[in-house]
Amino acid sequence: MAGRGTDVTAEVVPLSRLGAGDVAVAGGKGANLGEMLRVGLPVPQGFVVTAPAYLAAVEAAGARERLLAITADAVDADADRLAALAAEARTVLDAVPVPAGLRAALAEAYAGLGGDIAVAVRSSATAEDSAATSFAGMNRTILDVVGVDALVEAVHACWASLYGERVVAYRAEHRMVEEPAIAVVVQVLVDSEQAGVMFSVDPASGDPGRVVIEAAYGLGEVVVSGQVEPDTYRVRKEPRSVEDVRVGDKPFQLRRAPGGGTRREDLSDEVRLARVLDDERILELAGLAVRLEQHYGTPQDAEWAVADGQVHLVQTRPVTTLHGTVAAVPVSAGAPAPVLRGLGTGTGRAVGRVRVLETAEQGRTLQAGEVLVARMTSPDWVPAIRRAAAVVTDSGGMTCHAAIVSRELGRPGVVGTRTATRTLTDGQLVTVDGTTGSVYDGDVTTQLGGSAGADGAAEGGARTSPVAVAAPQDPVTATQLYVNVALPEKAAAAAALPVDGVGLLRGEFLVTSALAGEHPSRVIAEGRREEFVQRLADGLAEIAGPFHPRPVVYRTMDFRSNEFRALTGGADHEPEEANPMIGFRGAFRYIRRPLEFAAELEAVARCRERYPNLALMIPFVRTTWELEACLEAVDASPLGRQRGLKRWVMAEVPSVVVHLPAYAAMGIDGVSIGSNDLTQLMLGVDRDSEICSELFDEADPAVIWAIERIVTTATELGMTSSLCGQAPSNRPAFVEHLVRCGITSVSVDPGAAHAARRALAAAEQRVILAAARRSG
Repeated sequence: MAGRGTDVTAEVVPLSRLGAGDVAVAGGKGANLGEMLRVGLPVPQGFVVTAPAYLAAVEAAGARERLLAITADAVDADADRLAALAAEARTVLDAVPVPAGLRAALAEAYAGLGGDIAVAVRSSATAEDSAATSFAGMNRTILDVVGVDALVEAVHACWASLYGERVVAYRAEHRMVEEPAIAVVVQVLVDSEQAGVMFSVDPASGDPGRVVIEAAYGLGEVVVSGQVEPDTYRVRKEPRSVEDVRVGDKPFQLRRAPGGGTRREDLSDEVRLARVLDDERILELAGLAVRLEQHYGTPQDAEWAVADGQVHLVQTRPVTTLHGTVAAVPVSAGAPAPVLRGLGTGTGRAVGRVRVLETAEQGRTLQAGEVLVARMTSPDWVPAIRRAAAVVTDSGGMTCHAAIVSRELGRPGVVGTRTATRTLTDGQLVTVDGTTGSVYDGDVTTQLGGSAGADGAAEGGARTSPVAVAAPQDPVTATQLYVNVALPEKAAAAAALPVDGVGLLRGEFLVTSALAGEHPSRVIAEGRREEFVQRLADGLAEIAGPFHPRPVVYRTMDFRSNEFRALTGGADHEPEEANPMIGFRGAFRYIRRPLEFAAELEAVARCRERYPNLALMIPFVRTTWELEACLEAVDASPLGRQRGLKRWVMAEVPSVVVHLPAYAAMGIDGVSIGSNDLTQLMLGVDRDSEICSELFDEADPAVIWAIERIVTTATELGMTSSLCGQAPSNRPAFVEHLVRCGITSVSVDPGAAHAARRALAAAEQRVILAAARRSG
């Protein structure tokens, strides 16, 4: 699911040419849509106005430097300052025109969709729809856009939404200081009769065996914005069956309006309380949710629409709000009855005083620690939700904005209560239980048989508890479990997991973040080498520190030339290659570009002066002489004078099967199997090829043979062996084979850590049981 060799210099790229690795070009939404289309899922056709096109436009207008300064200033700003900064940024962006060349490219791509047809125009920021930050509903979506002029205006509106007050506040909440960039997705509009959202895991309980689907009539905007209370269907994955149906109150629907835009249509009492989907359609959607999860290797939050009897998927993103399975605290006998019931968001309990608000603008009056009560929320409410102890709404479902954001910010929430704004009054003290979906009058935590976390009192007197009951303790395994980490701001949360360290810290993500998207060679050529080294060292320390003394394996930059060209100044330093996947990358690059590699090694050395748990891993090693040259560079760097440095290689090229003994003799301590590249090169199939996708199989006997040889050889040589990927968390047969081979560790994304640990434990038990039976 890596990049597809996309031409990142193009301003407009068809969805069919994009994949999951193209986030820097197409943003999270665009990359995921391209990935789904690539694997044959029902996705409407369209194209993406790339993030580099946006950056080029602001650069040409002379606005980029000021926008960067605003982003940096916002991180520690208070609410009033955030609002002022956002307003200033929007003023700056309003003056940025859509360049003539881009307008022409837009017109050509739009004509290719079939003339003056209706399209949906959706923002796709490069930081959204990630595993940790959803940016749920924050950037602009404009439906039913018809004509080139309207399309150009919609694209510009999406650009401007990158600095909306709600987005600036959200970025500040997550302390995101890198330069924001945005792509724009343009797709044929699905004029849906039913639409909604689905989770491939229960977002409230964390139950991985359940799919949760929400549905309403008309366009799906009413669901994701919380404008109506949708139907909620819970489906058991195995055996596939509809487990629970909760029919919501859907007083209206949104449909396409003649001439563009949307119109509201009121629904009769009979229809508004009728079930939207039958069991057959529910099970069809659940099957797609499971397929998405299996493909991405992590739980997914997807948007769907039904038109003319056909299901279309219009978005998917990783679930950002799972913190382990959450169970409700059992309510004690004699506990008071709740004054309100709704859908709990699964984020524990809070006690605070009510603040009933009608508009997002009134959110400024909400004091820290109060319980926000509203008819519904939208992304404009994020600054207020940040200060709230809990969130309660009249409408909405488990996948509406209020539910997603409250979960992501760790605020207890109850949505879909229908009457909260009328039942509750300003200043009223309430207990909000996000695990059961109940709101109680007064502080009743003692009667309920639990605590609202009195040891963590919030400003304003509210008391909160992030979860009601901790997730079941993970089993102990002999095989070590590592996690893959990319960005410093997520390190603390990953380090809090019951894991043994970081098995893959990707250098390319850290470098692009540290340099705000500039090409390293450009930075060095401009005499700013020290800036590069120190920024990268600081980023490494932000990850190595929380994990110390657990090992953190840093894989040096493995950009391919087409990806490097996307960086600012990249076109001046990168070749154009026909097949960059097997071109100028990895160890060979370090030999030909020694200045970049030397700066990177110096940054690692500086970090290790504080955190010696940091190890070094060289990727894409083809030959022994390449590795020898790289190790000579390591020895000549400040790293060569440090004791205890662990040196690893990635096992991606099949030649590693032959050369591994030689690598060990050179002093390599560990080998980490990159199964995607290894599969690609063992089978001779481009892993991103639509035509050949059915040939790509990590479980092919040839790939399994190579993995087995690598692991067994490493064991014989006294080397550590690992594998990076999601297979250990979702393919029991595969993980059992790894355990039988004697692999030392596996490394997965943080969201898959609990599942991977359980899979490892089960595999180890099966191996032990089989051995006992043989000996008996």
